[in-house]
Amino acid sequence: MKVAFFSTKSYDRQSFEAVNADYHHDLTFFDTQLNSNTAALAAGFPAVCKFVNDIADATTLEILASNGTRILALRSAGFDQVDLKRAAELGIKVVRVPAYSPYAVAELAVGLVLMLNRKLYRAYNRVRDDNFSLEGLLGFDLNGRTVGVVGTGKIGMIFAQIMQGFGCSLLGYDAYPNSQFEALANARYVTLPELLANSDIISLHCPLMSTTHYLINPNTIEQMKPGVMLINTSRGGLIDTAAAIEGIKSGKIGHLGIDVYEEEEALFFQDLSDTIIQDDTFQLLQSFPNVVITAHQGFFTQEALYSIATTTLSNITDFEQGQPLKNEVVYKPSASAKAPV
Repeated sequence: MKVAFFSTKSYDRQSFEAVNADYHHDLTFFDTQLNSNTAALAAGFPAVCKFVNDIADATTLEILASNGTRILALRSAGFDQVDLKRAAELGIKVVRVPAYSPYAVAELAVGLVLMLNRKLYRAYNRVRDDNFSLEGLLGFDLNGRTVGVVGTGKIGMIFAQIMQGFGCSLLGYDAYPNSQFEALANARYVTLPELLANSDIISLHCPLMSTTHYLINPNTIEQMKPGVMLINTSRGGLIDTAAAIEGIKSGKIGHLGIDVYEEEEALFFQDLSDTIIQDDTFQLLQSFPNVVITAHQGFFTQEALYSIATTTLSNITDFEQGQPLKNEVVYKPSASAKAPV
């Protein structure tokens, strides 16, 4: 099939072209983001592939459908930027990559914990300036600390296992408890308020749905231990950024590490180093010495890119051959259109 890819970088082209040797689709790559202003680029392409921050709202989908698109392939797990109701009405199938490398995201979350705790980002810059002082770099032993894991699916489980290896006690919260989590030594499920009140480190690994939007808000922040470390590698919308900033200023949040940001689509995956960032909230976050932000790179490993390309092209091949779509996202009127992690 002819497939139009949006929001592509060199690494996308390399991974998809390598995997496509086994699928033989006709791939065209566009650097631009998919939205209502760019959808016309996909005219004549029965398949369109979008990335996590591309916009597939009703208007965009209508343009795609009018120009012959029949399948929208997401090279991500999340589908919160897709109007599933309108896609169903237009007869456009939507498929996704429900899992790629859970190790990639979980390991980055652990990296943020270590970087924040031991101030590695500050230590690195100091030594490059020939400043060998240890003042202000004091951390704490992870061994014996309590780690709260919000969401114990594939990624949350791997994160929990790694933190267990450090000798941490684990508190879990999940609407659908995982027996594998309960089988870990020093791990137990608790209510969310209990997790918030007793965790030294809290890491978010849950879906973005109507019930989890702004899960971290003024009320839940108030329930946390003073000086808590908060990690988010899932979806930016899980955290009320304004509330997190107030938590940092009050000292309730002692460390914040995020790989996602609720307004990231205007920033991430592009080089803006020669521009003036207009997002004042993001700039304020950047100014705090106890905040580390990475630009949605949790997925960015060789293994994950290969898995994303393989699953995406397999989804398109199944559609082309009339096979059942095992990774189809089906609109359900009673369900939220937000995305699992």
